[in-house]
Amino acid sequence: MNLFLGLIIPFIGTAAGSACVFVMRQQLRDHVQKALLGFASGVMIAASVWSLLIPAMDLSKDLGRLAFLPAVIGFFVGILFLLFLDWLIPHLHLGSEEAEGHKSSFKRTTMLMLAVTIHNIPEGMAVGAVFVGLLLSGNEISLASAFALSIGIAIQNFPEGAIISLPLRSEKGMNRRKAFLYGAASGIVEPIAGVLVLLLSHYLVPALPVLLSFAAGAMLYVVVEELIPETSQGSHSNLGTIGFAFGFALMMMLDVALG
Repeated sequence: MNLFLGLIIPFIGTAAGSACVFVMRQQLRDHVQKALLGFASGVMIAASVWSLLIPAMDLSKDLGRLAFLPAVIGFFVGILFLLFLDWLIPHLHLGSEEAEGHKSSFKRTTMLMLAVTIHNIPEGMAVGAVFVGLLLSGNEISLASAFALSIGIAIQNFPEGAIISLPLRSEKGMNRRKAFLYGAASGIVEPIAGVLVLLLSHYLVPALPVLLSFAAGAMLYVVVEELIPETSQGSHSNLGTIGFAFGFALMMMLDVALG
């Protein structure tokens, strides 16, 4: 039961954010969107450090001064993995008119969905990886710290769900139900990615520190490549910085208080 809840909580955050389309008529104002994107960045960076990279190095402490090595390897593999997905999958970011990835005939709505899906893959992997760590690592990762990561990602998924569903309603003229379904569907990849990691856990036991840091690298790629640049464009960029500070502090407190 705990495992199921841990995997599904981030998706609930996305779905709850997407449900804003039923109570809001227009998309989020630019300054609110920047603050929320900054908040999401802070949560993801703090989660990468406290919930993934530090436990990865703790699990490798038998390597002595080289305890950092598995974490560094996994970190760079995670960066390269997301770099490959960015290159491979056609997608379009909100506020941008030029699609990235391979050229395709996909509709704009589809490419907006794919952009959010790319963001959500490493988050689902991170939750799956930390619960694998909970099952296999003994005392290095606690149930509370695993749920802290899951809850932290759900919190940052709430604005993400709203940011994808509200523009679909206001810009594309979708009805509320369809816009909600599109926004919620963008988060379904998270429990799927988490389940895949769990299914492979038997083969991942020796590489658990690498797996945790892989998820951290993938999440940090999303923050540096997409979220932070989006918060710094145009005016109100300082709100993104303030949002980042609150997100980072919240995730740090969750991890310490629950861990």
